[in-house]
Amino acid sequence: MKFNLTAQDKFSKARAGEITTDHGVIQTPIFMPVGTAGTVKAVHQQELKDDIKAQIILGNTYHLYLRPGLQTLEQAGGLHKFNGWNGPILTDSGGYQVYSLSKARKIKEDGVTFRSHIDGSKHLFTPESAMDIQRVIGADIIMAFDECTPYPCDYGYARRSIEMTHRWLKRCCDRVDSTQPKYGYNQTLFPIVQGSVYKDLRERSAEVIASFERDGNAIGGLSVGEPAEEMYAMTEVVCNILPESKPRYLMGVGTPVNILENIALGIDMFDCVMPTRNARHGLLFTKDGILNMRNEKWKNDFSAIDADSDLWVDRDHSKAYLRHLITSGEMLGAQIASLHNLHFYLWLVTQAREHIISGDFYSWKNTMVKQLAQRL
Repeated sequence: MKFNLTAQDKFSKARAGEITTDHGVIQTPIFMPVGTAGTVKAVHQQELKDDIKAQIILGNTYHLYLRPGLQTLEQAGGLHKFNGWNGPILTDSGGYQVYSLSKARKIKEDGVTFRSHIDGSKHLFTPESAMDIQRVIGADIIMAFDECTPYPCDYGYARRSIEMTHRWLKRCCDRVDSTQPKYGYNQTLFPIVQGSVYKDLRERSAEVIASFERDGNAIGGLSVGEPAEEMYAMTEVVCNILPESKPRYLMGVGTPVNILENIALGIDMFDCVMPTRNARHGLLFTKDGILNMRNEKWKNDFSAIDADSDLWVDRDHSKAYLRHLITSGEMLGAQIASLHNLHFYLWLVTQAREHIISGDFYSWKNTMVKQLAQRL
């Protein structure tokens, strides 16, 4: 994997770049639609490519390991061939999902024992097995196995957790460096900075992660309930330490406002279930603010969403029709809304990139964040 910086904003730390993988080039800053179980919910792969213009998608190790399982994925030739997505793929190591199974897992030095949410069967993830599983899945970018601490989190626990995460990282690197990809293309390992909302722990973790000199780095354990100001503060601390010459990925973030503010702090890559999850509940993101399509006010509004811009990928359907579909529980409503929200997120990061290159990102960002958070 290669990363080239192409532009830097003068008034913030926002930057534009390109990540080159064996499955294609990714222009940053970028948002990655989340395809947890090998599919971005309610969206066809062709729509991801042609309508949304997605450049990379995310899959999840925990879910894919449980279903369809490694044997099926390996026989298919990896996730790219299994789901028909020919672009780059990033896989989360499963650490966050294991964290979310707080009542069904035990964390020890060797790894994490957990019970499947599907059938209750018992499993063990270690740093080594997490690397082996991601090799089989076949992602272009694979994530180190880490512990994601909750918020709020006791300082002592957070300190012990990052120390174990760093020991696990060494084991992840040793495993990746001693094994080969299965399908004839390169796979790149990203370490993950942790440390909750404690500045000194974040600094220590960022320094340790940077010392491993991998091709990219991630920031985890944010957007787990802490105030946005805490997220921004920790992101700024970490970005001041992680090398500028490598991509920085902020995991699980976030709202359109979160994305723009973190781009300004030096983040290059984002993922979040928010655009598709919110879409299924009838919440749409637009350049002017947020629409709740269940509201009565849209019942007889026959205009298209963002009709005065190039955002809406389906001009044939009005707000009134979309409201009818969503309130009726029709699957098409979730599909149209998901397409809109993902298209909007990709439009937003593309606009950010263009404004970084043109030199007016900071003023554009400040104008946009005021609009994006409004409830319409």
